[in-house]
Amino acid sequence: MALVSIDGDDLVVVIEGLDKLWALKSSLTIPLANVRGATADPGIAADPKGIRAPGAHLPGVITAGTFHLDGEKVFWDVKNPSKAVVIELADERYTRLVLQVDDPRSTVALIEKALR
Repeated sequence: MALVSIDGDDLVVVIEGLDKLWALKSSLTIPLANVRGATADPGIAADPKGIRAPGAHLPGVITAGTFHLDGEKVFWDVKNPSKAVVIELADERYTRLVLQVDDPRSTVALIEKALR
């Protein structure tokens, strides 16, 4: 699971627990200027992931790490798709972050409020 917060002009994502090991990343910091928006999307888990490099993917168990699909890099950290949030980015290493959070609605509201 990931903790998402706003620190000044940055979106900060902290990867918790063993997910750090599977995702090979402990945190991400993205300037808010490069965040296009966020949505709660439990259906995203059914989408094609692409080529995993590096990370872990056990269908129905965990998707974590960097995935390459159609020339884009997407960062995943999801075990429970019902709690998935998709954060769209521009001018960043990743085009999207797909994260499992404790409360998708409040996470989306936090990001959308920071973008206004």
